[in-house]
Amino acid sequence: MSTSGANNPPAATEAAPSPGPPPQAPPSPSGHSAGEDVTPPPGAVTELRLVDGGRVVTRLAPHSPACPLLPRDDGYHSSDSTPKTSGERRVAGVLPLPRGPLTTTSDASDDKFPSETDSGVAESVPLAAVPPTLTPGVCPVPSPAAGAPGGVPDDGRESWGKSMDFLLSIIGFAVDLANVWRFPFLCYRNGGGAFLLPYFLITVFGALPLFFMELVLGQYNRQGPITVWKICPFFRGVGYCAVLVAYFVSFYYNVIIAWSIYFVYASFSFTLPWTSCNNSWNTADCWDGLTSEEPRPNISRLMSPSEEYFNYVVLQLHKSDGFDDLGPPQPGLVVCGLITYFILYLSLFKGVKSSGKVVWVTATMPYVILTLLLIRGALLPGAADGLLYYIKPSVSALSDSKVWYEAAVQVFFSVGAGFGVHLSYASYNTFNNNCYRDCLITSLVNAFTSFYSGLVIFTYLGYMAFKQKTEISEVAIDGPGLVFQVYPEAVATLPGSQIWSCLFFLMLIALGLDSGMGGLECVITGLLDELRNTFGRRVIRREVFTALVVGSSFLVSITNFCQGGIYVFHWLDTYSAGISLLCSALFEAVAVSWMYGLKRFCADIQHMLGFRPRLYWRVCWKFISPLFILITIIIGLRSQMANPLEYSGPTKYLYPRWAEAVGWCITASSMLMIPLWMVISVVRRRGSFKEKLLLSLTPEEEHQKLLQTGEAPCLEWSHWLYI
Repeated sequence: MSTSGANNPPAATEAAPSPGPPPQAPPSPSGHSAGEDVTPPPGAVTELRLVDGGRVVTRLAPHSPACPLLPRDDGYHSSDSTPKTSGERRVAGVLPLPRGPLTTTSDASDDKFPSETDSGVAESVPLAAVPPTLTPGVCPVPSPAAGAPGGVPDDGRESWGKSMDFLLSIIGFAVDLANVWRFPFLCYRNGGGAFLLPYFLITVFGALPLFFMELVLGQYNRQGPITVWKICPFFRGVGYCAVLVAYFVSFYYNVIIAWSIYFVYASFSFTLPWTSCNNSWNTADCWDGLTSEEPRPNISRLMSPSEEYFNYVVLQLHKSDGFDDLGPPQPGLVVCGLITYFILYLSLFKGVKSSGKVVWVTATMPYVILTLLLIRGALLPGAADGLLYYIKPSVSALSDSKVWYEAAVQVFFSVGAGFGVHLSYASYNTFNNNCYRDCLITSLVNAFTSFYSGLVIFTYLGYMAFKQKTEISEVAIDGPGLVFQVYPEAVATLPGSQIWSCLFFLMLIALGLDSGMGGLECVITGLLDELRNTFGRRVIRREVFTALVVGSSFLVSITNFCQGGIYVFHWLDTYSAGISLLCSALFEAVAVSWMYGLKRFCADIQHMLGFRPRLYWRVCWKFISPLFILITIIIGLRSQMANPLEYSGPTKYLYPRWAEAVGWCITASSMLMIPLWMVISVVRRRGSFKEKLLLSLTPEEEHQKLLQTGEAPCLEWSHWLYI
């Protein structure tokens, strides 16, 4: 069915239950009455969405002389959205189908896709459906779905209790431990305040568009990171890649939470155990630079009390000879890990209804603690020097390509594009949720938190440099060493050190739990949606499946609790989510903007949010963001393959070659999901090779029409040239 600019009908009223002509609708803005001069082809099924004051009314009916178009007002913001009331499940009057073909068949050749200059008052969307069989003189009435009120089928997917639950969840995942231990170090090492320029540019033109893309994909289709690729089955492997990456990351990331729990327990002592060098585990290389009045010894390798406590008490690294001699697990750390995974299970087993409540604490508490720590740190001697060292710009550093590479890596990994977590969270949104606003807020909060945590960290680094009478560069390190060695040493000399130590490690636990929940939710949602899509909705209860995922992740993580577990931790950190995560983000961008079609994707956004993405978003999706990721992958591959893997602990440890080979197998195992499912998607279909390929590149809802007509949007030049 087609509508022209002069024939845009207004909103209709609800259909009467009794047969007869529908109520008359008010005249349209163009002066024509509703339905005037609108003659669909025989048997055509058309969905007409009419916008009237922010409300969308849907008409969906086969056309016949005996059955005029039936008006239907579901009382939703759109024809396939959830009720306006927060917390209700989304009832799908028409499930959120990807857009029908932007060019219609010969029977409806006059259908036009609205351009950016259209008023958006009316929009005709042809559906890829087989016309129902019509009995002459009888108006077909759809049969009610079982268990659905009023015959409107329920898609059965739960939704967030409040929109704020979703916002706090994606903020909690984006703002993670890397904001505290990595960004401040990168900032001071790569030009201070000047580092903010590449960080900001790559965020705006690289990560932010991909972040918004993931939110739209999840919210519009209400599917997990695997089943969402019904929009383009050829790239179903991208979903498997994202799920595997998130699963691999859970093997080591949640270990940091366990370490933090161990330090919280150790903080409940009369004197913090890492305060001095007078303990049984200290070596001759231990030097307490914060309290000692003696000059710094002329020894090449000095260790602080906190560094020896972390390495020799918590990790017991001295009892392991390397990656091939891990030793037995440590009971204390295993118990802390068990507590960590038990908290994660309690947060996840009921879905977003449970995790949505947890994030109100875990996503907000770090900012309270950071502010308290900043106020206390600002009063310490040397704090001003630390802040100046942190933000003092060095413009000459911007000419170094390494600065831009490290900014790109930090941005993409911090925002979390490609993990599938944001997509999973967004799939539980109501259809009309303003995910555009949530995307902008989360990106701003993430950038602010990175900079703000740097202010906190460098006040204490300045204080340490002042007490040790040395340069800040001598005490500043990144990674776990910063939060488990440098910072504990700084707070150990403060009055009430136990309180400040507890607050800091509770903040780390909160930051870690948010990201830990997000990664496991991606795995659970992705695989559970796939299982239900294949075997039926009741194939397995979420509580049981969550226990399987969380339990298996805990069993693998025990290797990190061994005496040589830090070697496993560093190995997993290097190979599980590096190049493979960037590949996931790259193919996701290519699949949506090129294969699924930017024109179709923009139409999805207009259908869902009521506006059409501007040129900035379209150019970034199609060109700039994929280019940023591709360059980052190439530089990362060159760097990783050129330098052997090593761990800088009390002594520098070089990994054996076989460990590096196994690590690359871990990386390849997730990346290979993409080409593997490309082959599977083509081979499993019937027909000629061309038909198989077209079916793989076309949304599943359009397969029947493609088989009947042989037409597909990807066969037209406008599909590829649209910007």
